[in-house]
Amino acid sequence: MILKNQHPSTVLFWILFVLAVLLWAALFELGKNTLWGWLLLIGLVIGVCVFRLRVIPAWGFGLRALSFLGAWVLFAALFILSGPPERPIPAVSAKDPKATEVITVKEGKLTGVYTEDGAVEVFAGIPYAKPPVGELRWKEPQPPEPWEGVRVCDTFAPMSMQPRNHPVVGSLMEIFGYHTFRVSLEDNWIEPMSEDSLYLNVWKPAGECAGLPVLVYVHGGSLTTGQSSYSAYNGEALARQGIIVVNFAYRLGVFGYYAAEDLSAESPNGTTGNYGLLDQVRALEWVRDNIAAFGGDPAQVTIAGESAGASSVNALCVSPLSEGLFTRAIAESSGITAKRPYHTFRPLEKALQTGTTIRAEFGVSDSAGLREIPAEKLVKTAYANDSMTVDGYAITEQPYLSYEKGRNHETALLQGFNVHEADFFCMGSKVDAENYVEALRPLYGSGAEEAAAAFPPAEQTPYYRYLIDRGGSAKGSFDLAVSAAWFTYSHYNWARLLGKQNVPVYTYYFTKDNRGLGSNHAGELPYFFGNLDKHPSNYDESDQALSGIMLAYYANFVKTGDPNGDGLPQWPTAQEAPDLVLELGEQIRVIPDPYLALYPLIDRFQEQ
Repeated sequence: MILKNQHPSTVLFWILFVLAVLLWAALFELGKNTLWGWLLLIGLVIGVCVFRLRVIPAWGFGLRALSFLGAWVLFAALFILSGPPERPIPAVSAKDPKATEVITVKEGKLTGVYTEDGAVEVFAGIPYAKPPVGELRWKEPQPPEPWEGVRVCDTFAPMSMQPRNHPVVGSLMEIFGYHTFRVSLEDNWIEPMSEDSLYLNVWKPAGECAGLPVLVYVHGGSLTTGQSSYSAYNGEALARQGIIVVNFAYRLGVFGYYAAEDLSAESPNGTTGNYGLLDQVRALEWVRDNIAAFGGDPAQVTIAGESAGASSVNALCVSPLSEGLFTRAIAESSGITAKRPYHTFRPLEKALQTGTTIRAEFGVSDSAGLREIPAEKLVKTAYANDSMTVDGYAITEQPYLSYEKGRNHETALLQGFNVHEADFFCMGSKVDAENYVEALRPLYGSGAEEAAAAFPPAEQTPYYRYLIDRGGSAKGSFDLAVSAAWFTYSHYNWARLLGKQNVPVYTYYFTKDNRGLGSNHAGELPYFFGNLDKHPSNYDESDQALSGIMLAYYANFVKTGDPNGDGLPQWPTAQEAPDLVLELGEQIRVIPDPYLALYPLIDRFQEQ
């Protein structure tokens, strides 16, 4: 034995050293550190071992302890210095993909790349607006500049400015939340981020095509995070169904939803606070002007989104600026049809107050001063800009009023929600039977007692318990009641408003457990987009079968406004089956909306 007959301090050193090496190796993997960092780490470990065996033996315990601490300092410095660089994400997974034929859009010529099987063409990083930097920060998006030559569109553009976790934190989220983490030395990089991010991506069936329906997808992320490169809503599978898919980045957080009176005064349209939404309108205008070059029909555009993307879709449905730019809508897990939306929407007065607070935070007196703040510093503001507002231009009134007046644009709606929508958002709350009613009070007001009676205190199911969730004997019921208020009520209300207009509405309820996100918020996305193969270990044959059906529903709706088709379980409209939803889970069946008892309580709270 190497440690036999050694001094106890020597044994302690080697035990601690081995543990330290294992810890740093784990941190290097979680932190996506570079290959050269790994090589230096190995060299450092060898160097410390040699130094300890040949130089230190005669030293006393104090010097040995100091040497151990010194090794930690060296490891820490190496960890920081060898952090992952930024690298653009390729548009397709194939190595050295074949370039497409040249396509000509309004601003110039471009090429994309083929998927490995040659069935889909992908065009990534196409500019749809001028970079919103310098004097264009917090101004309406402008059409992009034309370019000379042929633009190569084979990588995704940088994601919009947003708070970014350290890669170690991101990896831990992948391990414990998304279950997508894989040990690899090929992912030692991070996605670029820039204020210059107004680019879009197009997926199309390979070869000549014309008159195809178009899906334009708005990503979620609380209007503060998110990127168009996310694998869950990659457009390849839908393109194989004969659909042109477009998604894009838009301004987020303080860059997308900061509001100020001086910005309203300098705008020719008097707008402020909705720059991210205006980017979405600009993307739709680009689609109208250019999608025919890819084989798409600008008269057959469906807009879709999940979470804050669904709230954005809801806003686009009532914005006068988007009239004529799309026909149908898909909204997953959010909306702003309530009289007082719980999130992603705020009064203009509150938006302006937050703007004043941010200017004080950075020590400037006006928005011109904020324009001088580097984006990398401004993005670290402590104050959330995660909501749209009534600015009189992009949104002219509370959305529910526009629906009551028939000033909305969608001719059909596919929408729905998941079982565990609110679980991740409620992890910091401990809810027991004793504090359950009061925990519901901010969401249900005087109806909190009735809500608690409708959903009696119960713990969270074991499958959806997480180490960092504070739990409690009523936590499961609380999460469901929060889901009803924050997420599902808007869909119930949206269907109710469209029912008065005889607009068909198809509502789903996603209940499928799996080894990934399960039926948490966003868990349905890879099913609808046919992307379970991006993380195959999280899904089994039953998931694949369900995804095939959900993908068909999605594609049929984009093509015709009706998700039903040959061989698919019948999905009735809300008008045909009031208060019923289509469960998408181990079974596909029509069932009563599980939150019917809570909606009247929320109605009442909305009037308080």
